[in-house]
This record gives sequence, C-alpha cells and structure tokens, in this order.
Amino acid sequence: MNLHEETLVKAFVEPSRQERFLTFLDQPKKRGRFTDELAHRHDRFLQPKFFRSIPPSQQNPSALFAILKRLGAPDNCSVISEGSLDGQEVDLLAALKEVVGYGMGTLISCIPGRLAYFESEDERYILQK
Repeated sequence: MNLHEETLVKAFVEPSRQERFLTFLDQPKKRGRFTDELAHRHDRFLQPKFFRSIPPSQQNPSALFAILKRLGAPDNCSVISEGSLDGQEVDLLAALKEVVGYGMGTLISCIPGRLAYFESEDERYILQK
C-alpha cells in the first residue's frame, strides 16, 4: 500500500469501513476483495457527498483528463483496480484510456486524499474534497 492508497481510503471511504479496506490493500492475497467491492458494492462504503457528476458527453478519457488537470491533477497517478494497472503509479491519461468505459472497479488517485476518479460497472464520478 502506498500514500495515495492510504489517503484515498481515509478521505473517501466511510470511517467504519476504512480499517478493513486498508488491511485488504496491504495484503496482496486480500486486495481483490476491495477491488471487487469497487465494481459491485461501492454504494455501501464510498461517501457520496464527495461524488461529482460527470456530464455524459465528458465521460471519455480525453475529457476526463482535461477535467482532472483543471482540478489540479498531476501527470502521474496511483491506481487501484480490478484491471492490470492495480497497484501501479502511471501516467494519468494512459490510466484513463485503460479503464474508462470498461466497467472495472477502479479508483485513480490524482491528489492524495483530495482528488480521484472512480469507475464501477455502470457509474463514473470525480471524487473531490
């Protein structure tokens, strides 16, 4: 687990679930439990008060990249995902191109504890504090 992951959980996950998910992220064998919940049951633990809607016309990698950059995102990010980028720090645009529209449970942490992108099977949000 890295700084992005820890601060992301502490910022956007319901306080009663934080320790459990931090434990999952810290143990490679249990990490999949958290990513599975991102895709299917995020409404049980992500705090909706931090969700920022994304207009349908802007739910593509290029538009999302522009939005996140406007909000202060750096070029690199940290990814928690059901996909192949899980646990990696990568280029933000490349990460968005890899995950947007594929319905994988994904959190892309841009600014630790302050700005992230979230995608589930059927929803997309900017998470912002």
